[in-house]
Amino acid sequence: MREAGGVRIKLCGMFCEDDIDAVNEVRPDFVGFVIDFPKSHRSLFAERAVELASRVSDGIARVGVFVNEPVEAVAHLHRTGAIDVVQLHGTEDASYLARLRAQVDATVIQAFRIRTKDDVSKAQASEADYVLLDSGQGTGQTFDWSLLQGMQRPFMLAGGLGPNNVADAIRAVRPWAVDMSSGIETNGRKDPQKMRAAVAAVRNLGERPDGLSPTTYEADGRQYE
Repeated sequence: MREAGGVRIKLCGMFCEDDIDAVNEVRPDFVGFVIDFPKSHRSLFAERAVELASRVSDGIARVGVFVNEPVEAVAHLHRTGAIDVVQLHGTEDASYLARLRAQVDATVIQAFRIRTKDDVSKAQASEADYVLLDSGQGTGQTFDWSLLQGMQRPFMLAGGLGPNNVADAIRAVRPWAVDMSSGIETNGRKDPQKMRAAVAAVRNLGERPDGLSPTTYEADGRQYE
């Protein structure tokens, strides 16, 4: 993982061996697997997620992304060592979280769809370890970042982020981490070139003297703003 002070990176929605090879090359802090959510083309059966997670290099935290999955199924995957972190992306409430914590000692990220200030307040009040702020469930769209003014806890920013806008997002709202999925795809498949460029955009910001200076960076022979 990145040292304290750097913006963490999560690349999500991996579903084949080539995706994992690219992840192991670019080395984000987190890699995500969408498990048993058929509405997403990135969804995996639990058994397949376990197979792919076993290929992830040491030092990259494996995140299981669940949507209203039974607590027992989530806890089982964590207990087997297949995933390190649980991300809840449905309507799970405080009772669900309490039942999960009673079964496993897992780091939990809870996702919130941000449309109004009330949504931000709900995220503020979450008892999860971290919150993820998104425009929806894999919509690939950004939301109104100005709603995040006054956010009082570290958060992951998601929703329509990719190599061409992730640096702007970091400058605008100063997230603890960024989460990218559709923005690192081409025709619905993970694009290693975009993955390299997106990770470079975030890492390059951390290497600037002020940490947030505008930058043009190059990956695979192409320049990105």
